[in-house]
Amino acid sequence: MTSASAAAGGSPDSVGRSAAWELLLPAVSAPARARGRALQAALRDAVRSGRLTPGTRLPSSRDLAADLGVSRGLVTEAYEQLTAEGYLRSGRGAGTWVGDAVRAARPRARDLAPRSPGARADFVPGTPDLSLFPRSAWAAAQRGVLTELPHEGLGYPDPRGLPRLRTALAELLARRRGVVADPERIVVVSGVAQATALLGSVLHARGTHGVGVEDPGSPQHEALYAAAGVRSVPLPLDDEGLAVGPLRASGVRAVVTTPAHQFPTGIAYSARRRAELLGWARSVDGLLVEDDYDGDFRYDRAPVGALQGLDPERVAYTGSVSKSLAPGLRLGWLLVPEWLADDVVERKRTMDLGHPALDQALFARFVERGDYDRQLRVCQRAYRERRDALVAALDEHFPGSVVSGVAAGLHAIAALPERYGPQERFLARAAEAGVAVRSLAEYGHAVGGEEAGKEVRLVLGYAHLTPGRIRTGVELMARAV
Repeated sequence: MTSASAAAGGSPDSVGRSAAWELLLPAVSAPARARGRALQAALRDAVRSGRLTPGTRLPSSRDLAADLGVSRGLVTEAYEQLTAEGYLRSGRGAGTWVGDAVRAARPRARDLAPRSPGARADFVPGTPDLSLFPRSAWAAAQRGVLTELPHEGLGYPDPRGLPRLRTALAELLARRRGVVADPERIVVVSGVAQATALLGSVLHARGTHGVGVEDPGSPQHEALYAAAGVRSVPLPLDDEGLAVGPLRASGVRAVVTTPAHQFPTGIAYSARRRAELLGWARSVDGLLVEDDYDGDFRYDRAPVGALQGLDPERVAYTGSVSKSLAPGLRLGWLLVPEWLADDVVERKRTMDLGHPALDQALFARFVERGDYDRQLRVCQRAYRERRDALVAALDEHFPGSVVSGVAAGLHAIAALPERYGPQERFLARAAEAGVAVRSLAEYGHAVGGEEAGKEVRLVLGYAHLTPGRIRTGVELMARAV
């Protein structure tokens, strides 16, 4: 009987033959060339996971080799390697022991991605229909890029983005959104979130400590600016857009806006309000940050052009493919005024050394070949049909309800008659019925308080739902209340 076998008799500080086989036999079955590395990895994992606890005495290299049916040299090398790394300790004539430097922890790969709450119907806004992603066209573009991209194209890119992509984006945005798009002032970013973080960091470094945000508005803006050390100042809206009086009184010199389709109220800024905001920016030497998150999707007329086209030196413009392709691509753009360009580019360089070159080349090819325009048309048709289905379902199941805002984007605002209130009770009953839905009051302060409690005003996302699921979801809400 080997000493390893004898140790199985119950010594609390030793590992017996059965334990050795259980922990290490899978490594022994590895191919001969990989057997040594596999044995080391198995021992290392056993210590990390706590299956071999600190103070456990291991069998001698001779005994363990005999138990496992491998050469003694293989075990000796494994012991020496893990001793050098600190997992094991040994002394001349004292044997080999599990060291006490390692804290046992089972490795876990948690998924913190936002997920649907598992509701029977989910009207939470912000998600496109990911089943519309053009997999075949995207794969074809990827194959083409991998074939044509020179070796040097895999090096560190220009922090602004590949010239090819910036040129393609300049043409696309000028044609579709009416922006003044100089490729030299376009920065390719990981979505609007990174664009916001970049601007926040640069503004903070220039002495800006407060930035205006729409109220109600996207909750992400506040968190992103806070991370850059910039305080958000909520500013109210009226029927034409961001109210200029409170803006002037706030003292801020930078403000975030969603003029093409305000989130979440769904209004489009009037021409007069656009002019007033530009007048404010010029008078205070300020900056308007235009988040054009879904500006391509207008269903009753051609989309209103971007505010940036009226004064490129007073407006920073940002957008992404999150609503048109998929948010998981993490791909967007930022057009900056000339006076901010150098600072933004340098901050982008230090942040991540530039956006992934393969992704940029792929999207450039996708735009150049007209695939992106085709994708926008597919989404436009699908989302218009779904908005129509939502309005029809509300008319049928909630007579007297009013859908406000322009016919655009991926969400709608629905005001229900008072008989369905109060709002808190409505939301509770909808949740009990398995319907995930948010109220307008959840997106800001100006719509809160007593008035928000009396009426039911819902923000209904519909782009990710088929017309049939939209009708079913609205019917579920109606039955619940």
